[in-house]
Amino acid sequence: MLIEDDKNVVSFVIKGLREAGHSVIHADTVATGGLRAASERFDVIILDRMLPENEDGLELIASLRAEQIDTPVLILSGLGETNNKVSGLRAGGDDYLAKPFVFSELLARVEGLSRRGPLARSAALPGR
Repeated sequence: MLIEDDKNVVSFVIKGLREAGHSVIHADTVATGGLRAASERFDVIILDRMLPENEDGLELIASLRAEQIDTPVLILSGLGETNNKVSGLRAGGDDYLAKPFVFSELLARVEGLSRRGPLARSAALPGR
């Protein structure tokens, strides 16, 4: 799932992920993305920090973690200072990639997170 409001980033990421064989669901607000993330299972959530109406993606991560939703979250943000990265990871993010970024790095991070995400873990459990 991609939660991002920048149309250029959305187009670029969706195109690249689909070309790499991934399915992508998109939301452009914390409210919409949060509802989907809480009700559906995803391998990875790619989440922007700064969303419309002063929404902070870190609030969504806190909400998901409080609901015991452990889907890996890759924070994708224009806030690239070390303190921003640290606060994102401490808030429950699993990885942090600053904009601008190279798509091959985003793809490698998504694939790495999906290998250890909740769907991968549940498939590895005996009896599943």
